[in-house]
Amino acid sequence: MKNMTRFAVAACAIGAAVTLGPIGAPAQSTMTCAPVTQQDIAALFDRWNASLAAHDADKVTANYAPDAVLLPTVSNRPRTDIAGIKDYFMHFLERNPQGTIDSRTIRIGCNMASDVGTYTFRLSGSTPGTTEVVKARYSFIYELRNGKWVIVHHHSSAMPEPVR
Repeated sequence: MKNMTRFAVAACAIGAAVTLGPIGAPAQSTMTCAPVTQQDIAALFDRWNASLAAHDADKVTANYAPDAVLLPTVSNRPRTDIAGIKDYFMHFLERNPQGTIDSRTIRIGCNMASDVGTYTFRLSGSTPGTTEVVKARYSFIYELRNGKWVIVHHHSSAMPEPVR
């Protein structure tokens, strides 16, 4: 079965339709891999970043799957449902965040994709009228669900070393 799983992953990665089931058993389901480009996946960050600019936690959480996991930069608590993710962003949006990608690597599979790299956030500072710059690492894992690309996993952490 392990080899069958590897075959399914490899076939999905090249966009083939795959039928999965025990060897010798009738097929149980067929998955069709939707076509997607690296530009399409990169645009998902832009969609997420634009939802931050709207200052609306509901718009931000609309980018996430109901069972998504968020491991946020400025919270020690993993967020594993929409209520927790929304709670995080309600507070994060108070800082007027806007991100820019510094470096990225995008990988595409069958109805899944990852976008990982580094980004810089500009946030309202603790003193009125000031801005704080935070450099961080990120990973977004996306899945195509019901015709929409959604975030199923998002990890962000501040850079551990001073930027030189």
